[in-house]
Amino acid sequence: MTTDSARVTRDLVAFGRQLEAQGAAQAGDGFTGRPDADALLESDPNAFLLGVLFTQGIAAERAWAGPFELLRRLGSIEPVFLAAHADQVRAAVQAPPMLHRFKETLPRWISSAGRRLAEEYAGNASQIWPSGDHVLAVTDRLSALDGIGRKKAVMAVEILTRHFGVRLRGREHGQVAYDVHVRRVFVRSGLADVDTCDAIEAAATRACPDAPGTIDLAAWLIGRNWCRPRSPRCDACRLSVSCARRVTLTPEGVGVRKHGGPAREPYSAERKTDRRAASDRSSALLRHRLAASATPAADPCGSVAR
Repeated sequence: MTTDSARVTRDLVAFGRQLEAQGAAQAGDGFTGRPDADALLESDPNAFLLGVLFTQGIAAERAWAGPFELLRRLGSIEPVFLAAHADQVRAAVQAPPMLHRFKETLPRWISSAGRRLAEEYAGNASQIWPSGDHVLAVTDRLSALDGIGRKKAVMAVEILTRHFGVRLRGREHGQVAYDVHVRRVFVRSGLADVDTCDAIEAAATRACPDAPGTIDLAAWLIGRNWCRPRSPRCDACRLSVSCARRVTLTPEGVGVRKHGGPAREPYSAERKTDRRAASDRSSALLRHRLAASATPAADPCGSVAR
């Protein structure tokens, strides 16, 4: 590790530890900036799980408010109801203003999650992450749900431990999400030399071997607030003194609009066997394949909205 990267590591880990001590949620002090929507996420594990489904391709606050708005439109987000009323779920998501731009895919994910929760977890999402379980086991269970790939799963695990206080073993096996904001910070700061899932995760492990996921939210907030794709605010950034400032490097997320066209929807969850392989390719190759494909791209390579 070079002297400069060691300084970046020090500053990023310090920010991550600060956020852990605060029990930070996601955007700001909460999830949505709305007390009613935040209260639902805080009190209902099923709502939190639905929120994870929403966190792709839209702003963080809007994504996390999704479960509250869905409840308001449907009258229920009980798993059995979501599983049995797929058409109503779809109509609720698509009614103006639409709850999500992935208007066809997200309703399928929601109904599928309802079915899985009802059949496998007694209708209670907290059974996916019981206290004392291992990080890897929880990550695998989350990843097995339609609409949640590795990226969303590792993000959710970090929120569960950091904000909700779920005690999980094996935090050294946690990780940062392969999210566009996180990736941008890692490659611009010099923590990672290439933008691949393996390279980003390896850099996180080097930076914070006891709990790599500690720096997930820190990197995401820096990427969102200061290390912007255009006109980065380097002098105001938490890493301003230590960062390599390779600001010409700008990874892109999946689902970005090209030439003013509509956003592409992600692949259906049945394509999960191909996800990790796709995440290990360079972002340039990934963008090329997305542009050439008529089929939307899958999480885990898109932008997580937190």
